[in-house]
Amino acid sequence: MKDWQGKRYWLIGASEGLGRALAYQLSRVGVSLVLSARSADRLEALAEELPGRAEIQTIDVTDMDSVTAAVDAVGEVDGVVFLAGAYWPMKAKEWDVDKGVTMADVNFTGLMRVMGAVVPDMLARDAGHIVITGSLSGYRGLPGSIGYSASKAGVMSLAECMHADLRRTNVEVQLVNPGFIKTRLTDKNDFHMPSLMEPEDAARVVFEHMNSDGFKKGFPKGISSVLRLAQFLPDGIYYRLFS
Repeated sequence: MKDWQGKRYWLIGASEGLGRALAYQLSRVGVSLVLSARSADRLEALAEELPGRAEIQTIDVTDMDSVTAAVDAVGEVDGVVFLAGAYWPMKAKEWDVDKGVTMADVNFTGLMRVMGAVVPDMLARDAGHIVITGSLSGYRGLPGSIGYSASKAGVMSLAECMHADLRRTNVEVQLVNPGFIKTRLTDKNDFHMPSLMEPEDAARVVFEHMNSDGFKKGFPKGISSVLRLAQFLPDGIYYRLFS
């Protein structure tokens, strides 16, 4: 168990869903929080509700000027949790370029912008904790997931590259790959979502992983195991089962 008391963490994508639930989880153990999203309204309400200290900083991860300004304003932190995400269900036969590009720009390129701005400072201090949110959908291409699965696969690969480069430093990198979590994003789905989790339950799993020395955590266990194993199936079998 890590000592959280008095630590300062920056949650990017904290206004709702998993980010909001994780903010409560961290605040209850004494972490001072910087809460970020594009709009300040929900962040202000959240900051007032939390049991511990919290400040807000708006950020648009699709805009490098906004990212740079936010990093300068936030200053030194002990950890950064990247939870920002965009999602629409989308099939290749019903391609929406604007939505696809938005998913790529928020989920993957947004992470690239933020990491490029915060990692050099952590390396200069030789201290820091980075937690990146991937997805079980990023393990292998899935039907109806143009944009999201591809962007999350990029997120997961970036986290793996960072872990490979930084594992012998004091900058810790962790990756969480959740399945379906009940949020405004998954409310867009019109299909059965196996093992659908409440944000609070997912936040507890993420916090447990943050307390560990492990790099990667996929959850919930059942569907995570199925999708991990699916990586090793021959294409002919995989696409018959999953498409």
